[in-house]
Amino acid sequence: MIPVGPATRIYLAAGVTDLRKSFEGLSDLVRHRFHEDPTSGHLFVFANRLKTRIKILHWDGTGLWVCAKKLPRGTFHWPRTAENETGALRVLAEELTLLLSGIDLEQTRTRTWWRRVA
Repeated sequence: MIPVGPATRIYLAAGVTDLRKSFEGLSDLVRHRFHEDPTSGHLFVFANRLKTRIKILHWDGTGLWVCAKKLPRGTFHWPRTAENETGALRVLAEELTLLLSGIDLEQTRTRTWWRRVA
């Protein structure tokens, strides 16, 4: 698994992404749709139209990683966004773990407790 430190941000791409894209194509999406730097060390997560595949773009300091997961059956429960929304939704590392494990984030809730805001 990709190490996620407390300073690492995780962005989910809103809407559908053409997952035929690889390093350069996903990096361009990060630059132009998210207005972020793909070499920032943050995680950028993309899903296809059917929500059966996910790709994660990550810079580890020496190069870009593209990690992929394909489900043979079932789908990921991707957070809902507006039809024409093309930006990114920021999530916590715990929420990404739940999403990749098949948990519906809309059916869960975060307990209120104190969190330090950076």
